Amino acid sequence: MLLKDFNSLKKNLKKDTSAFQKVKIALLGDSATQFLNTAIRGYGIEMNYNFDMFEADYSQIQMQILDPNSELYSHEAQFVVIYMSTEKLMSDFYKSQRRDRFAEAQIHKIESYCDTLLLNNPKTRIIFYNFIENNDSVFGHFSNKVASSFGYQVRKLNYELMNLAGRFKNFFLLDLNALCLHNPSVVPRDNKMYMTADLTIGLEFLPIVARGTVQVIASIVGHFKKALILDLDNTTWGGIIGDDGIENIQVGHLGLGKAFSELQQWAKELKQRGIILAVCSKNQEQIAQEPFQKHPDMVLKLEDIAVFVANWESKVDNIRYIQSVLNIGFDSMVFLDDNPFERNVVRTHIPQIEVPELPEDPAEYMTFLRSLNLFETASYTEEDSQRTKQYQEEAGRVSLQKTFTDEKDFLRSLEMVAHIEGFTDFNTPRVSQLTQRSNQFNLRTVRYTEEDIKRIKNDKSFIPLAISLEDKFGDYGLISVLILKREEKSIFIDTWIMSCRVLKREVESLVLNKVVSAAKSLGCNLIVGEYLPTSKNGLVKDHFEKLGFISKDNVWVLESEGYQQKNHAIAVKEM
Repeated sequence: MLLKDFNSLKKNLKKDTSAFQKVKIALLGDSATQFLNTAIRGYGIEMNYNFDMFEADYSQIQMQILDPNSELYSHEAQFVVIYMSTEKLMSDFYKSQRRDRFAEAQIHKIESYCDTLLLNNPKTRIIFYNFIENNDSVFGHFSNKVASSFGYQVRKLNYELMNLAGRFKNFFLLDLNALCLHNPSVVPRDNKMYMTADLTIGLEFLPIVARGTVQVIASIVGHFKKALILDLDNTTWGGIIGDDGIENIQVGHLGLGKAFSELQQWAKELKQRGIILAVCSKNQEQIAQEPFQKHPDMVLKLEDIAVFVANWESKVDNIRYIQSVLNIGFDSMVFLDDNPFERNVVRTHIPQIEVPELPEDPAEYMTFLRSLNLFETASYTEEDSQRTKQYQEEAGRVSLQKTFTDEKDFLRSLEMVAHIEGFTDFNTPRVSQLTQRSNQFNLRTVRYTEEDIKRIKNDKSFIPLAISLEDKFGDYGLISVLILKREEKSIFIDTWIMSCRVLKREVESLVLNKVVSAAKSLGCNLIVGEYLPTSKNGLVKDHFEKLGFISKDNVWVLESEGYQQKNHAIAVKEM
């Protein structure tokens, strides 16, 4: 998402947003927030969101949060954005009688805000801006050794905010301090505007803050980047492997090679976090793979790459092939290429994909990429680090499938085994993450936090199911989540999510058999499903109809009595 200036964001507000996803946000600040409000809404429109904003009056954070009848709670915001400025923090610090305990007092106040907010609206997400670490220069650099200095306390407060975010699953930090570091050419405050209008975020810095805020919101509602596609020559390494040879490409600790090693290390860390890495290069495959296999200074290895495509076809066609293997949306992908022509061709033919305008000088690559914050996330589990292995296994399945003319024979050859269990302490984080991240095969797109999943697990009116799958190539991991709710003589399918990696594996048949069995065991003859359309889930528009449900009163119904179990090629293990 390219950085826009404030005037461009302001002009966005004139656009028609009726077709965009509506998100309700409350904005609370201890200083003037009108321009911040405009910038956040403007960047929301850049990402196809229609932000319904409630902006509290000047410096009413405490009043709005502590009054259960305030406008804040009547707005029923999905997100509450709280901005407490370093300037006001400094003023409070100077009035404090116990400056050495100032951070503790502040974190106690912020924690009480969280408790109250979540008590009054348990489903809201709090986005809190941390503090720009200004040193007031009273103690100079010695402030790092003096607990009663402002510099010491503001750093301590930021540290305690990270701990607070760890304790509250619905509490997210926007790292203002990091945004300053990653955008060193932009001054965060306009002194004149601060003095005249109490605007503590400068107009040049506002778009950076707004973009970061929208990125956090997008990641929480399930829109985020999942894959990084790398060009090779002059992107992943310096030089042209086909012309220069493996011994002459630039990578390693000498000269410009450091720039390419830094980019590779960044990509490697993203892979460890769960981002899928792919290669798309105009090259001969054997030559393109040689540095990954033989160059001693390469950080990335072949095992880090989920899909490796090197040939002389167009990059547009090759990216489409990569997308078909990964089975994720183009808008979940980032493509890095040093060549402006290739970048423009890809943007023209696949407009959904993110294609950063890399600087001409590779020495600037990482400063630029870090400033974009392309891979925001709202969750992380250990299973994420296994994602590359899972997609490499999927590439093996794709290759095997090409050798079969009969789909049923192919499915039987996979030797699939499904493991079905309820929600447990072990799978709760992953179940919650799947509800947050799944967009395409998601019939109602209801998002659940870990606390929500724990509540559902212990509520006897719900039947929660978590389904994992493995085959002879490897373990898919958790691939489907169902939340069934008993309603008198019927069962309502509150949530049915499935990973697109297992489409056309007959998992739908297995799941429906399980749902019908659950209904019969509870004496329920009617199974009720609902499809709530979004811009992402058109894939499952006809899902219930294909499974034999009948449309009735804006829902889909199926009678369990007389239901014939559907055939599938998956062995089942109940856990």
